[in-house]
Amino acid sequence: MAKRLVRAEHVREVLGLLRWQPVVALLGPRQVGKTTLAREVLRAWKGRGALFDLEDPEGAAALADPLSALRPLRGLVVLDEVQNTPEIFRILRVLADRERGPARFLVLGSASPALLRQTSESLAGRITFHRLGGFDLSETGAGALPRLWLRGGFPDSFLAPSEARSFRWRQDFVSTFLQRDVPQFGVSVPAPVLRRFWTMVAHSHGQVWNASGVAQSLGVSVPTVQRYLDLLEATFMVRVLRPWHENLSKRQVKAPKVYVSDPGILHALLSLRTSRDVASHPKAGASWEGFLVGEIVRRLRADPGECHFWATHAGAELDLLIVRGRRRLGFEIKRTSAPAVTASMRIAMQDLRLERLDVVHAGDRTFPLAKGIRAVPAGRILEELAPFRGSG
Repeated sequence: MAKRLVRAEHVREVLGLLRWQPVVALLGPRQVGKTTLAREVLRAWKGRGALFDLEDPEGAAALADPLSALRPLRGLVVLDEVQNTPEIFRILRVLADRERGPARFLVLGSASPALLRQTSESLAGRITFHRLGGFDLSETGAGALPRLWLRGGFPDSFLAPSEARSFRWRQDFVSTFLQRDVPQFGVSVPAPVLRRFWTMVAHSHGQVWNASGVAQSLGVSVPTVQRYLDLLEATFMVRVLRPWHENLSKRQVKAPKVYVSDPGILHALLSLRTSRDVASHPKAGASWEGFLVGEIVRRLRADPGECHFWATHAGAELDLLIVRGRRRLGFEIKRTSAPAVTASMRIAMQDLRLERLDVVHAGDRTFPLAKGIRAVPAGRILEELAPFRGSG
């Protein structure tokens, strides 16, 4: 495996967005490679511009008077870790509204737009967002699927020289995130409490969220538990899959499902060091499910609001439902090489009026299972699944 992967598709997409909007926000978790990608974009911009790291005292000092510092610049201006200097968004509005825009701005942040409220308030109509996650199958190749599942997509974890080094990196990442990063978002949650909560999320990975049970275990209120979950979701550490509701006679599940976003971080929280540890753990199936849910969502380039799960109290369920306009695609994830049609799949096809239902499995063949239902190998989702038109 190469020591470094150039993320060419993301570079192209960010360049395209910069030609469309004066400000582009590149958002993703810490240590996912945002700065490295920004440098690639800056090189593609023929090096015309500047990069300021707002977490570095020198970078922050250079922008002590941001309007005076940024106004003369031309080309591409990169501002890294903008959540540390939220007042800069008001300055960017002034600069973005100049005639013939002499500069474009690429801002990097480790929080979602919901957490960076200043962007929507100050830059409405002037900013667009690009999400950068860890490596996915399109970047590593299908042959690296077992490694990607075990280690996750964070570059330093995936590219580590050994499983032991990878696991140590992920342990250190969790500690640093809790002790250093969380307080920078203005959240005063003791690191041991949030670690315990995050570990409880890991044990609930792939399950319907029981907020009251978690609150009782932690000795806090349900609203406090929801605040913790919102924080981990806003910092890209947790994926919350909202339930889909149809106007049916059946009673449907209304609580969300939760996943630790990165499988490598999930395995670190569960102290699973090797592939053998993962395979023998009770959460192996849920880990596989969450890993492939993330890969499918990224392959289709679906927005978070388009992604759901569906379940009834009678037992029918669908792991992933992606809805865009009139299109409805369903996905079931099975950790087997010989999937079969179930009654639950037939109910989902009928009740949800699915265009297609794909059963993503651990084998190596694509084959039909029933009308509108097919089996798709996890290693072939790049070939078998096409992104939505107009995505990205």
